[in-house]
Amino acid sequence: MEGMEPRPTAVQPPISLRIADDIRMQIERGDLTPGDSLPTLADLCERWNCSMSAARGAVNLLKAQGLITAGRGKAPTVRIPPRKVVRSSERHQVEKDLALLSEAERASLGEAETNLNMSIADQQFSSRYDVVPAGTELARVFGIEPTDNVLRRRYDAVDRRTGLYLSYSVAYIPAALIASNPALFDENNEPWPGGTQHQLSTVGVEIMSMVDEVTARMPTTVEVQMWGLPDGVPLIFCRRISLDATGRVVEVSDADYPADRTELHFVTPLKPWPRKPWEANAPKSSGRRRKESQDG
Repeated sequence: MEGMEPRPTAVQPPISLRIADDIRMQIERGDLTPGDSLPTLADLCERWNCSMSAARGAVNLLKAQGLITAGRGKAPTVRIPPRKVVRSSERHQVEKDLALLSEAERASLGEAETNLNMSIADQQFSSRYDVVPAGTELARVFGIEPTDNVLRRRYDAVDRRTGLYLSYSVAYIPAALIASNPALFDENNEPWPGGTQHQLSTVGVEIMSMVDEVTARMPTTVEVQMWGLPDGVPLIFCRRISLDATGRVVEVSDADYPADRTELHFVTPLKPWPRKPWEANAPKSSGRRRKESQDG
């Protein structure tokens, strides 16, 4: 997506903001590219005739905007964009179609390939299962009692190269819904070829619609460390609610995504009108006028 034309902040700014604006616009224009080094603090002081604290304040502003990478003893550089995750509503149908394929075909394609565009061999994947009471909030969503049990499944994937989180999610399914297949309670069966839609198919459940709910907040210090987040980057939280043909909620999945490396892509199919508005509102010509037109 193309952003606005680079422009300075529309106020009479302090010197640190003017320095940061100048460097920011160089980055936005492409004069400075990912990985390029910024001028040293001494260079900034000389060029802008400012104090060391003003130069340091400019660098801190650029860090807060997520434009540069800087740390103790390291020269600031233009930030290299991280691997992007595209979360698309179109993948729900892809996953549903996948559930009908052979086990070998199902095993060859999963979230690692569809969302992260990387092999699962490049990640350190883990899953943890336990059975817990639904509690008030999940009981409301599922339409069950708070004391009813749900299977809680927690998944995370870590980049083997960097040690940083690639994905994290927790999913819930009413335990009674899948009680007929004990294999669905065993975390050692993960990663399950075909994922949740195939798992539910083994107990006769077909997902017919999904609802995605998106919120965001600033991360905690622990989350900043886990994800390797620069200053000022929020976390996006996506709740996916899966329903069967009767409208019964059969799974709730909560996933976390850093905002600087996530694209949310929602596609909503629309039903056609039974009659086009321009056809319904068009003036009707008389038979005589049509006849004259033909004769003329």
